[in-house]
Amino acid sequence: MTDDQQESGYAAALDTAARLLGRRLEPFLEPGPGEPANAADFTRLATLHTFGDAWPRTDVLDTRTRAIISVTIAATLGTLEPLRGQLRIALGNGVTPQEIVEAFIHIEAYAGAARAFDSYQIARQVFQEIHAAEQPR
Repeated sequence: MTDDQQESGYAAALDTAARLLGRRLEPFLEPGPGEPANAADFTRLATLHTFGDAWPRTDVLDTRTRAIISVTIAATLGTLEPLRGQLRIALGNGVTPQEIVEAFIHIEAYAGAARAFDSYQIARQVFQEIHAAEQPR
């Protein structure tokens, strides 16, 4: 693969992430103070794999289905900040708040009440943020 092809693939992955998340990822990908130079390699590879390889595979699982799966995985693992992004992706791609609550009911049954309640607090915050943004000013 040429450098141009790699750069094009990375740009496409960043565009996919921006479309799904509703904001650009670039500000979050720059290495911070004290991070080694290869930190940029990690974020580039993770971005390429996630948003360049996995999310665009809509021939079998559509984006909406992938979004609800991603919410469930993040909630079950207890990765709360990634869960916030997955919830936004889900809600932005046709998953309803009611469906998200049903997913949490299922998460509670299989991953446990403590994990479900802890993760659901992030869902509650995202629901409130979206509700507030929809209110007339």
